[in-house]
Amino acid sequence: MDFSLLAPLAPTLFWLLPLAFVIGLLKSPWMKGYLGELLVRLVARWRLDRQTYRRLHNVTLPTPDGTTQIDHVFLSRYGIFVVETKNLSGWIFGSERQAQWTQKLYKRTFKFQNPLRQNYRHLKALEATLGVSTEHLHSVITLVGGSTFKTEIPVNVTHGIGFIRYIRPFQQPVLSDAQVESMLHALQTGRRAPTLAAHSEHVQNLKRRSDPTAERQCPKCDSTLMIRTVKSGAKMGQQFCGCSAFSKYRVMQSIEVAGRQTPQQEKK
Repeated sequence: MDFSLLAPLAPTLFWLLPLAFVIGLLKSPWMKGYLGELLVRLVARWRLDRQTYRRLHNVTLPTPDGTTQIDHVFLSRYGIFVVETKNLSGWIFGSERQAQWTQKLYKRTFKFQNPLRQNYRHLKALEATLGVSTEHLHSVITLVGGSTFKTEIPVNVTHGIGFIRYIRPFQQPVLSDAQVESMLHALQTGRRAPTLAAHSEHVQNLKRRSDPTAERQCPKCDSTLMIRTVKSGAKMGQQFCGCSAFSKYRVMQSIEVAGRQTPQQEKK
């Protein structure tokens, strides 16, 4: 092959190859998630008073079975607002109680974890870390990326800057300024450092949690959690993880079926 024939194309290839790389990066799930979270940060900085709403982003907290990663936490006298960001396009179908929601993009259909359930895990981690009452914790989902909800949308699921309109009406003080500052300090010192190593560890934890064959430990007694089957009742035949010392510690956890979601879709 005469490579001299490619010489006239060299300037074009010089620009096309980096451009193709950039386009591929922008379309990646990681970059879409990062851009969505960045947009929420910028809007919050613009629309929420910094002294009234103390904020933390990308908060990774330890849990009994690994870690959980929270996109945004806004602490205020009016409560603690936990915001989960989803950068999605197309049509979205789902309800508050469904385990999975559906994204329809042109002729393709995708399943992903109900973000309200995902955020519930975040609330439980904050409850354990801060010792705060659940009534002071508020779950908020914000969808960016131009998606359209085609079923009845839950009240705490918002689009774009709608999370601001959800947060602001809470005007009844339930926490003191001292409590807010104390909780902010607790999160700052109790979180995992936002490093690449911490993110990699969290992704591995997600993969392990989504593997029903992986060994798990009881959060109460450190005994092994075993896969059990409901033997009677309306849920007969369904499986769950139960403590091996089940008669003493009636701990139950749901089984997340491997392959249903990617670490990016349930990255927190």
